[in-house]
This record gives sequence, structure tokens and C-alpha cells, in this order.
Amino acid sequence: QLQLVESGGGLVQPGGSLRLSCAASGFTLDYYAIGWFRQAPGKEREGVSCIRRDGSSRNYADSVKGRFTISRDNAKNTVYLQMNSLKPEDTAVYYCAAVRASYLYCSGYAADFNSWGQGTQVTVSS
Repeated sequence: QLQLVESGGGLVQPGGSLRLSCAASGFTLDYYAIGWFRQAPGKEREGVSCIRRDGSSRNYADSVKGRFTISRDNAKNTVYLQMNSLKPEDTAVYYCAAVRASYLYCSGYAADFNSWGQGTQVTVSS
């Protein structure tokens, strides 16, 4: 059974860093595009970043450009989201999602992904 499990969230001070992990089981990530999304209380789920099968990536949230980096390690069947210079407005539940896709496919829309993790809470506060 296809499963995604996020980890690495927590409480961090403004300006700090966290690395989120998205571990896949039941399938190999090699054939999937992976997206990171976030949802803050009272807000819609927002696309943050996506990584293609070839390892290239795209950020969809302007607010994270230059601060967040997505990467994948297919040997470990894991995708990462390195988050630096965190701000209080980054506070949200972060989700990873997968879709079996062509080699250069990516998307920032939640509806384009059909497998989701349970989410991990990130809180940025002093």
C-alpha cells in the first residue's frame, strides 16, 4: 500500500531552520513527482515546492523563494524540504504528496496529487 510519512516538524524561533522529510513506502519514488504543501489555520492548502523525477524543482510560493529547497534521494525513497530563515508566517501543517508522472512534470495544485501524507506541524515563534 502506497504510504507517505512526513517528519521533522516542530517549534523553531524566527530565523531558524528545519528539514522536513517525506518517506515513501509501498512504492518507489523514482516514477513520481513529489510536492510539498502547507495549510495554516483558516487558510487554503498552498503549494510550496515540487520536485520532478529528474531532480529539478520549482517553488510555487513566492514567499519561500531563496529560503526553502526541495530535494530527493531516490535510494532512500525520501524527499526533503530544507527550510531556512523561517518566519512566523511559515507556521502551518506541511504535507507531502505524490503523483505518478512523466519525467518533467510538476504542479503546485493539490488536486493534481493523489497520495498524501498525514502532515507535520511547523510552528515558528519566539
